[in-house]
Amino acid sequence: MRDRVERLIERLVRASAVERIAVSVAALFASILVGAVLVFVSGGFASCRTGLDLAGWTFCYNPIQVYYELFLGAMGHPLQGGWSPMNYSLATTLQQTTLLIFTGLSVAVAFRAGLFNIGTQGQLVVGGLATAVSVVYAAAIVPGGLVGTIVLIPIGVLVGAIFGGLFGAIPGALKAYADANEVITTIMLNFVAVGVASTLLSWQFQDPNSSNPQTQPVPEYAEIPTIPYVGFGGRMDFSLLAFAFAVALMLGVAWLLARTSFGYELRTSGVQPEAAAYGGVDDKRMVVSSMTLSGALGGIGGAFWVLMVHGRWLENVPELGFDGIAVSILAGNNPLGVGAAAFLFGILQSGSRSIGTATDVPPELVGVLSGLIILFVAMPEFFRMIGSRYVHVERERPARADGGDAESETGGDADA
Repeated sequence: MRDRVERLIERLVRASAVERIAVSVAALFASILVGAVLVFVSGGFASCRTGLDLAGWTFCYNPIQVYYELFLGAMGHPLQGGWSPMNYSLATTLQQTTLLIFTGLSVAVAFRAGLFNIGTQGQLVVGGLATAVSVVYAAAIVPGGLVGTIVLIPIGVLVGAIFGGLFGAIPGALKAYADANEVITTIMLNFVAVGVASTLLSWQFQDPNSSNPQTQPVPEYAEIPTIPYVGFGGRMDFSLLAFAFAVALMLGVAWLLARTSFGYELRTSGVQPEAAAYGGVDDKRMVVSSMTLSGALGGIGGAFWVLMVHGRWLENVPELGFDGIAVSILAGNNPLGVGAAAFLFGILQSGSRSIGTATDVPPELVGVLSGLIILFVAMPEFFRMIGSRYVHVERERPARADGGDAESETGGDADA
């Protein structure tokens, strides 16, 4: 039995990209089938006026309608007449996709470095608050209009990245120089971030004109603009420019990891830390750098949540950072895969709202359906990630920090 499990894990770890996609698609269909049965059976215990009468039972829920609303409702029902691609449901889907790209990338970068950053949520909270406060104060000295848009938005995003990065560097430094477990420290720092942000809000940055816990609103010209005529309306809280930035950042992170010496050292540290250290990589510096970059990406997510969605920082921050963990696992910690995984999450979240308005299915059951899909699709990648720690798919040659070849200088075995 043990040998069969080991062979299965080894086969999963050594699966090609095409095989991994095929496994994910099969898992998606399996989750839909299991979820359909669950919805149908649950309808037998609900009360309704009309339903499917079968063997003396009345089944109230139609699984086909539920999945129709879940997937096509998230797009605004494109099969119906009068459909426009600029509809509210699709805007909600893409808005969630944009934000989850940032948090998914944040978690993925840490994972690729062999670190578990559970603290993206806290880094998003800190980065978002810093963005809102900095833009509000900077708006007092920066001219308004187009100049304000060009100046304030980059300032807000940069400040969010800096504060998110600094907050991410804390568990990195604790890990590197005190051997503190980063899983524990990042989890604890999530609570610290919420507590500190709430205290600062009530102490200094509370909007005096509102009884809700929130900062003053940033000027309208400091919010991320929409594209005239071809973009979504301002009321939809989504900007194609923000989405384009997220995609560009995703490509940039993929390039950084695949084509630069820093990315090579980061990946090697995650796969073979001993070989990386032998090759001249400063493991302490790499741990702090990786967590700082991861935190900066989470902080950018907070900045866009402020500048694109609400125009201010609210105390009730959605759990985008925790969702980013599932997004990263689903993507196999691949930056390019993060986009597809984030889009699936965006569909599930937007489609869930469509189910709630178009059917009588309770929101708890909708949440179970979404969870089933995520669980089924993410589990193969999760087991692959765990198994890769014990099955070496490939052996990367260590590189010295100065870009030299360790083997050529030492003549030893690179993987020793």
